[in-house]
Amino acid sequence: MRIVHFGHSCLLLETGSARLLFDPGTYSAGFEHLTGLDAVLITHQHPDHVDAGKLPALLSANPQAQLVVDPGTAGMLDLPVQIARPGDVLELAGASVHAVGGQHALIHPEIPLVRNTGYIVDGGAFYHPGDALFVPEQAIDVLGLPTDAPWLKSAEAIDFLRLVKPRIAVPIHQGVLATPEIWYRQFTNLAPAGTTVEVLPTDAEPADF
Repeated sequence: MRIVHFGHSCLLLETGSARLLFDPGTYSAGFEHLTGLDAVLITHQHPDHVDAGKLPALLSANPQAQLVVDPGTAGMLDLPVQIARPGDVLELAGASVHAVGGQHALIHPEIPLVRNTGYIVDGGAFYHPGDALFVPEQAIDVLGLPTDAPWLKSAEAIDFLRLVKPRIAVPIHQGVLATPEIWYRQFTNLAPAGTTVEVLPTDAEPADF
């Protein structure tokens, strides 16, 4: 399995059979030049997770790619989509993707909650939770670990990491931080036994797991 980080929550996952792009949003860069994608998966409708301006051109360059979205995002895009609801299992170019979660984490009681679909690939080989801290039942090998957000405290992220107990945690959702290294050190120092924190480069260099 190979992962490329395009900044914030945008990751390209290469499973060996499928090339899956997650959350190409406005805080990410470089994904718009990708080709050979089998699917683009969106966790929720916030612009830092889906750049509606760049998405049509990305899909035009990848005509074979399925666009998989949560129910809330489906209503804001004028594009053909496949809606993923919690409990759904999708087969994407030989990769099995389970949809989990269902709701964005609380930002503030006066801000309406939106839908959020997390994606677990190949039975737990990789998990992208989007903007939620949903703990799945199955074991997770590589976790996309949210680092900081208006809805997140570092203590909550660390507790999520300890509950999921992945072999590898790759920090994501760090685009709002000027110095994310402070958070990375906390994750490393407080990770559960058996978990390694691997900070991915954001210059389109792949990392193998």
